[in-house]
Amino acid sequence: MSALVSDNPELLEELLIVRHSGEIPEVALHGSLYYLTRDPEGPGLQLDRQEVRLLQKMVVERYREMIQRDLEPANRDLGSYRGMARARVNWQRLSSFCRREGWPTEAFRPEIAGALVIFLRNEVAEVGSCTRASAINCDCQELTAFARELGLEPKDLPAGWLGLCPAPRS
Repeated sequence: MSALVSDNPELLEELLIVRHSGEIPEVALHGSLYYLTRDPEGPGLQLDRQEVRLLQKMVVERYREMIQRDLEPANRDLGSYRGMARARVNWQRLSSFCRREGWPTEAFRPEIAGALVIFLRNEVAEVGSCTRASAINCDCQELTAFARELGLEPKDLPAGWLGLCPAPRS
């Protein structure tokens, strides 16, 4: 990436914008691609495949960061925390983006699955000891579906996880 930095400082700036974008990094990606290549006020670059892939990698990294944020027990009381339901939505967005753009999800599926199990273990322990109320913001059916999307079965989840879920929405 250092060669790209010295050759294309505009690209470096856009890589950082996409990497640190908001909740839907794909929007930032498309904005950056437009600015870099077609915007009359942009630099008018002709991006090669490697440069586009670098921008796409920033989307992948941003999604991974957001999913990890919402699967980190220490984040439950922070304003940036969105919960299990958002972690699943972001996993689905990431998976869809990767399918469309030819990125493998298998490299980080175990990482996200492991974070889910650790989160649930912690949640079972803290809720079981009456230290806090459950932070799970999706019903058990949705949580089961999320686990399966990550390659986990209900038997892979810690004992007591079913008691963490709120009643299904009607």
